[in-house]
Amino acid sequence: MARIELDQVSLTFRVRKQEGRPSLKEFLVRGLFLRQAQELMVVRALENISLRIEPGERVGIIGHNGAGKSTLLKLLAGIYEPTSGRRLVEGSISSLFDLMLGFESEATGWENIRYRGYLQGETPRTLGPKIDSIAEFSELGEFLNMPVRYYSAGMLVRLAFAIATAIEPEVLLVDEVLSVGDLAFQEKARRRMREMMAQAELIVCVSHDTNSLANLCERGIWLDHGRLRADGPIDDVIDAYIRATSRRPPEPTPQPTTEAEELQMQTI
Repeated sequence: MARIELDQVSLTFRVRKQEGRPSLKEFLVRGLFLRQAQELMVVRALENISLRIEPGERVGIIGHNGAGKSTLLKLLAGIYEPTSGRRLVEGSISSLFDLMLGFESEATGWENIRYRGYLQGETPRTLGPKIDSIAEFSELGEFLNMPVRYYSAGMLVRLAFAIATAIEPEVLLVDEVLSVGDLAFQEKARRRMREMMAQAELIVCVSHDTNSLANLCERGIWLDHGRLRADGPIDDVIDAYIRATSRRPPEPTPQPTTEAEELQMQTI
């Protein structure tokens, strides 16, 4: 039975500020001998997130750019490990993140269907019956015989979405793939997403398109600077988010800290 449970989960990134590539001399003198403090960007991507998602739930995540939405999805997928707290995800996970991942530019569309399918965990036995339906959904016809380097951006998106959604998920994690292609293909993509949602035991979806989330999900989660701001019926959460963001001042730019300052922060 698929379910997700997060208990006081936090995730912190430390990014060193580097202006240009240092020479070998600078690296040896500054990095090994003098050990000068480098400026350090400390990003608290997620802070003390606790939630439970039960079988049958369809959850939409909203928030401003940099709120931690995609980071949370990647943590659920196991791409990131929590810095602290406990993460539990039961059930086989299917994630739709970077649609363009895994394409070989010199290979044909048919060959890329196989390459991408294998990256998604398919085998020749499981992928074989799906190939014709993937090709049909992409609507690319004879273009599938051409190397994908000749494809337009729209054609690549069609093929990528057709391959990525030819799965039978238990836990489905979706990041910003609800507005792919032209208007006609977007409606077709939404129908495919609804079909996948009907098959999946549990789904968590990120999108800036609040209308799509309202139509596809029943529960909403609002992230704000890595913290859980609201959790409830999707319409209520979207309304609260819109009201709050309509009167919010511009976000301040994070300031770099030195390693010494970071150590001091960790002791507080």
